[in-house]
Amino acid sequence: MPRSTPTANKILDTALDLAETCGWERLYLHDVAEALNCDLAAIARHYRQKDDLVEAWLDRADQALFERAKSVDLAALNASKRLEELLMAWLAGMAAHRALTGQMLLYKLELGHIHLQAGALLRISRTVQWWREAARRQNLHLSRVAEESLLSVVFLRTFTHWLRHSGESDADLRALLRRQLRGGPLNWLLRR
Repeated sequence: MPRSTPTANKILDTALDLAETCGWERLYLHDVAEALNCDLAAIARHYRQKDDLVEAWLDRADQALFERAKSVDLAALNASKRLEELLMAWLAGMAAHRALTGQMLLYKLELGHIHLQAGALLRISRTVQWWREAARRQNLHLSRVAEESLLSVVFLRTFTHWLRHSGESDADLRALLRRQLRGGPLNWLLRR
C-alpha cells in the first residue's frame, strides 16, 4: 500500500486525536506516522519536533482571534470590550482540546525542557502582541510598555483559570476577565 503524504493540518488533527486517548506525554510521532500511513519524514517536512505541534495548535487559537477581529461589530466596542471578545475567541479556538492544551503546556514546563520554556515566554509575548494589535491598541512608549505588561498578566491569569476550571461557564470566565480589564491601572490605560 502506498504511503500517504499528509498535510500539516492532517498531522496536527491526528496527533490531537491520538493524544486525547493516550495523553500528550505518551504521544509519539512514530504513532502519528503509523496512524497516517506515512513515514516520519512526511511529518518532519511540517514539524521538526513534537513541540512544533503545540505551536501549531496555539497558532490555530491565534487564527480564531484574527477571525473575531475581522468582525464588523468589534470596531464599535470600547477597548476593554474588544480585548474581552478577542481573548474569549482565542480560548474558544482551543476549547475542543482544553485538557490536552493543559497537558501540552505542562510538557513545555518540564525541568529538562529549558529550550521549550524560553520559547513559551516568547510565545506569550507574541500572543499578547497579536491580542493588542487585533484590539487596535495604539499606546506609545511607557504607556505601551505598562499596558503590555498588565495585559500579559491578565492573559496568563485568564488562560490559567480557563485551563483549571473546565466546568465553569463562559459567562463566569467573561466576568473574571472583565474584572481584570476594568480594574486598577489597566482600566486607566484602556480609556486613553
